[in-house]
Amino acid sequence: MVDLPVNDQESVGAGVDLACSCGILLATAMVAVGFTLAAITQSRRAALAAEHRSIALPRAASAMMHWALHPLVRMLIAAEVSANTVTGGSLVAGAAAGVALAFGHFGVAAALLVLASLGDALDGLVARGGRSESPAGALFDASVDRYEEFFSLGGIGIFFRESEPVLALVLGALMGSFMVSYGSAKAEALRVPVPAGAMRRAERATCLCLGTTLVPLTGAITRMCGGPPWVAYAPLIAALVLIGGAANVSAVRRILVIAARVTPPEARTPGQTRAPRDVATE
Repeated sequence: MVDLPVNDQESVGAGVDLACSCGILLATAMVAVGFTLAAITQSRRAALAAEHRSIALPRAASAMMHWALHPLVRMLIAAEVSANTVTGGSLVAGAAAGVALAFGHFGVAAALLVLASLGDALDGLVARGGRSESPAGALFDASVDRYEEFFSLGGIGIFFRESEPVLALVLGALMGSFMVSYGSAKAEALRVPVPAGAMRRAERATCLCLGTTLVPLTGAITRMCGGPPWVAYAPLIAALVLIGGAANVSAVRRILVIAARVTPPEARTPGQTRAPRDVATE
């Protein structure tokens, strides 16, 4: 890897970034332990997993997230905070994360990305719990999701602007992310089931949050061990490779499946088969 930025070892911000990353990992571990104990004592895991079966993340992860957010959802509904307000807050957090990424503050950016991702989950839960779902709210939510992805990947692209290989990975991840979402929107517009596939919105956000969170930690280890500077960015680079590769493959597959579903049987070629009957949402 060439022309990668070098983290400033003396920067006060490096300590803040490291503290943010450690805080995110600690909070995640605490939620996981709390959810496991609750599942054991109250047998709620199966019920939660069944309730949120359509979530893109694995059932255990989605059930744990909803378990952790449930008290906050109730509090927001009781305070009469609208789902659109939550969506707007996640947009602000996503934009701030993009700025932090552009300046290389990965720990701060990770904390803001987590807030934005939680906002993406909260707005839907608040809308359903408060019975305030609407087509306009769904449109606002989907639009904010696209802006948030652009802000985060755009910030990474600005930071790595002098490294052509990493910048190409960023552009590939951006293209795959937008094409997966386009496939979902096109399927809904054509009134056909949305094909299942990897790297939906929640999965992309999880990969990006994890890769960003680990950068300050790998950077600290690299500085202590005297390793090459690019190793510090290895988790984020791996996340970009995963998102770009899996998302683009998934997007192409979605388009092919959608094309097969909207093609009349009489217009199909002899070797063309019916599309698989799998359904999922973006």
